[in-house]
Amino acid sequence: MSDYTPPLEDMQFLLDHVIGLDKLPDHPDLGKIDSEMVDSILQPAAKLARDVIAPLNQPADQKGAKLEKDGVRTAKGFKEAYVQYRDGGWNAVPFSAEHGGQNLPWLVALPLQEMWQSACMSFGLCPLLNQSVVEGIEAHGSEDQKNEYLEKLISGEWTGTMNLTEPQSGSDLSEIRTKAEPQDDGSYKITGQKIFISYGDHDLADNIIHLVLARTPDAPEGVKGISLFIVPKFLEDGTRNDVKPTGIEHKMGLHASPTCTMQYGDKDGATGYLVGAENEGLKYMFTTMNNARIAVGLQGIAVAERAYQQALTYAKERVQGTTLTNKKEKVAIIEHPDVKRMLFSMKSQIEALRALTYEAALNLDLAAQGDKEAQARVDLLTPIVKAGATDMAIDVTSTGIQVHGGMGFIEETGAAQHFRDSRILSIYEGTNGIQALDLAFRKTIRDQGSTVRAYLSEIGGLLNDLDQIADPRVLDIRHALDSALDHLTAATNWMIDQSTKDIDAPAASAKPYLEAFALVAGGAMMAKSVLAAKQQLDYGQGDEAFLEDKITTAQFYATHILPKAESHARTVQKGADPVLKANF
Repeated sequence: MSDYTPPLEDMQFLLDHVIGLDKLPDHPDLGKIDSEMVDSILQPAAKLARDVIAPLNQPADQKGAKLEKDGVRTAKGFKEAYVQYRDGGWNAVPFSAEHGGQNLPWLVALPLQEMWQSACMSFGLCPLLNQSVVEGIEAHGSEDQKNEYLEKLISGEWTGTMNLTEPQSGSDLSEIRTKAEPQDDGSYKITGQKIFISYGDHDLADNIIHLVLARTPDAPEGVKGISLFIVPKFLEDGTRNDVKPTGIEHKMGLHASPTCTMQYGDKDGATGYLVGAENEGLKYMFTTMNNARIAVGLQGIAVAERAYQQALTYAKERVQGTTLTNKKEKVAIIEHPDVKRMLFSMKSQIEALRALTYEAALNLDLAAQGDKEAQARVDLLTPIVKAGATDMAIDVTSTGIQVHGGMGFIEETGAAQHFRDSRILSIYEGTNGIQALDLAFRKTIRDQGSTVRAYLSEIGGLLNDLDQIADPRVLDIRHALDSALDHLTAATNWMIDQSTKDIDAPAASAKPYLEAFALVAGGAMMAKSVLAAKQQLDYGQGDEAFLEDKITTAQFYATHILPKAESHARTVQKGADPVLKANF
């Protein structure tokens, strides 16, 4: 299995020239965050990801996590790697300095997180979930709760989990039945079972802080009766709380990430502490879920990058067949046009969605400063990043197996692991069907397309900029983006129009609408990358080979990937009827 090398050149190109570090607000302590400063952060992170975490990926997948009498034991090497991750201060990067965080922007944090997820997604899941718990307590916890939990969660000394799903509920959280009985001291006794709890138990940290959805005795039925509770593994006096893992799921992938069934109240009930007000738990949990959805999209990019790097290495090393023009010498399979096509398909989609995700990160940072337009952009991009990048990951990791041929189907090579690991991403943190409904109804129909049309108008402005470049490759990009934009605009108009006639029609077309949108949004980011690359070339700056490759990769995306937006947009307008008439 090939090594992982963090794609620092592409990351820095995006940060410096496409997204723009210069757009970030000044850091309260560091001042202006520039390229040199970011490079000093990315380089040691890359070393940790490449040399310490990445080598664990395949062995950990083979061995998995184990449930023993006293709890879950993570795969060999995880504890040592986590110590290095924690002691390096990496867990504290994006969090508030008030409780020990480094207060660095998301635009810097996301490239770091991409490295952890590429290196070993089973390992990277733990800090990803911890991030959501920090955000939840920071936004909705009391001052006492913040003082009690945040410093150790931010440092990584403790970790956190999100406990939502139950056997009967799945994505429908209105069916939650876990109970919370109030106690005289202001605490609650939590009883019930949660399933699919990633890192519900492990041996990496001294304590685990669970955020748990449950119902108080007088709570109304449905989603309006859900409250949020903090349930620590160990209580303040050091005693073990009445919460434990009763099993580890046997999953398709992510074998080294312990996905636990958690039992609350095996004896007297687990001690829990109400976060905020009763019956507001679902609203509070969505605070954590929106950023988590961008993080899951980032996971899709990360695992796709790992699969691409492995496929590229294999294609350069595997000698098989001859070229059509030289029948005498056998060549590495990377010389065959169809293998080149597959590799370019992988590479171009990764780069498009990485750029889009980093664009969302910038808007997260601007929104935190009170920029309402940036918040609207984050809201729009969140379902597109989550669903677009995770669907892409499934396609790219599958293509990675195809590049390996029969060897890709053999676990020994490790190519299949990336596909297996990627498959959950379109399911958790809200299935991609749910993301599609979010885009259709909350982000498009609710304001009659105002936010979407503003975004599409910005993409239209890129066409004028592309017109200024006399390069046939750029002409291909311009024509493809123009055509795809027209089809997406027509699909948007159809969704809004149909919502006033038959509300089920846009629901039936929501997924192809999101797919078309993601392709066009990715195309727009490729266009921005081309404009940045051309500017550098014109000024004689940067690595010429890298910049030329950027343009060619964008041309491939425009001619092979972006045209698919038209078919999705046509499906939006013509495909709802048979769906609604289906009788199974």
